[in-house]
Amino acid sequence: MENKLFDFLETYMPLEEEEKAAITELALFRNYKKGAVLLREGQMVLEGFFVISGCVRRYYIIDGEEKTTAFFTEFESVTATPTIESEPAEYYLACVEDSLLIVSNPSLEKIIFEKFPRFEKLCRILSEKLLAENQASFDTFRTSSPEQRYLELLENRPDLVQRVPQYQLASYLGMKPESLSRIRKRLLSQAKQHHSYALSVKN
Repeated sequence: MENKLFDFLETYMPLEEEEKAAITELALFRNYKKGAVLLREGQMVLEGFFVISGCVRRYYIIDGEEKTTAFFTEFESVTATPTIESEPAEYYLACVEDSLLIVSNPSLEKIIFEKFPRFEKLCRILSEKLLAENQASFDTFRTSSPEQRYLELLENRPDLVQRVPQYQLASYLGMKPESLSRIRKRLLSQAKQHHSYALSVKN
């Protein structure tokens, strides 16, 4: 478990053995089963989550219907670590798959930042990266049609198509499951026609 994390962190900065040992001693890793709810609307945000393996979904319940707004997979921050002044969540977090997560809180971070100050810089870099990615994703969503969103997903996060139930994927893309099904069938038909035409030209 730790080695996966260390390999990821070392893409940003080399780690000394003492630093690796300190991270291991904090016992930050937790396993969650598929379907486990990490956070519910109205609960105080007391912990931050980082995915080592698996998939976590963020969603809202609006008029009794789930509205998925994000999926987090390997080496992505689900939430920034909360501050001491915690606030109630406006959303839900749940595991789409069996997941291994790093779970942190302000007290744990204070301990490790005091012992290894440069980790604070690393956490800031990762938080800024998460913010930038969320903004880019939001901008793309606002300016794209449902079909364009699906094509964008196929290009940038094709694994989600296999890992996530279609109704959740449709909610994330801002459409009904039947609309997503129609788009997928149309694109598949177009791909088959293109393949047939390419073969006929080749022969």
